[in-house]
Amino acid sequence: MSQETKDILMDAGIAAVILFVGWIAIRVILRIEKKALAKSRLDEALHLFILKATKAILWIVLVISVLQNLGISTASLLAVLGAGGAAIALALKDSLGNIAGGLIILVNKPFNRGDTIETAGVCGIVDSIDLLTTRLHTFDNKVVTVPNGTITTSVLINYSSEDMRRVDCVFSISYDADIEKARTLMENIAVSHPGIMTEPEPVIGVASHGDHAVLMDFKVWCATENYYDVKYFLEENVKVAFDEAGISIPYQQVDVHIVK
Repeated sequence: MSQETKDILMDAGIAAVILFVGWIAIRVILRIEKKALAKSRLDEALHLFILKATKAILWIVLVISVLQNLGISTASLLAVLGAGGAAIALALKDSLGNIAGGLIILVNKPFNRGDTIETAGVCGIVDSIDLLTTRLHTFDNKVVTVPNGTITTSVLINYSSEDMRRVDCVFSISYDADIEKARTLMENIAVSHPGIMTEPEPVIGVASHGDHAVLMDFKVWCATENYYDVKYFLEENVKVAFDEAGISIPYQQVDVHIVK
């Protein structure tokens, strides 16, 4: 057996050992990484992406190491990988933008599953957050899928991030009505609902003088989950209380004068 053949066999044997050891090392690294991710606060959707990305990078490094040990030039392979990566990135630039948006959402956590959010002209409850899209359902039970890239470049309102919210109502009374009487009625309504907080205190006052009525603010605080219950309670009971007290809620009127 010639020396050249021996060298080739030696290189092949070393490459096989490197491949085997590298395969075991990749499995160990991925297992350790998986346990570390399970203990972290990162979203589960991000766990799978990190594991797959780590696995792909480690295998590329291992294959290049094996080829170099066999004496095969990897410069052309790296050039092909670079050109292919650039072509894929150009073709999938929108999808890559959504993936980047998904990573930003999963890391920064501006909202979570179950939160009520408003973004990109859509308001609903978040069902799932993936790398490409966020899925939510509206209050009339329509399912909406929003690209993550759109969310990260749009204004986002999270209605569930805080434990309490303020309910803002505006009621109109006639200029002839007794403002203090209307204020007292609204104060009584505020203390009659168990979901309305006493601290911070309700805010009741004249907001502005309209063309046809005096506009009064009625602002109360409640737990976030009680927002709509309190909102509907105020709208209904203020109308009933004003009617019983003889406080009229004026509507716009137009006087027409006919000149002969």
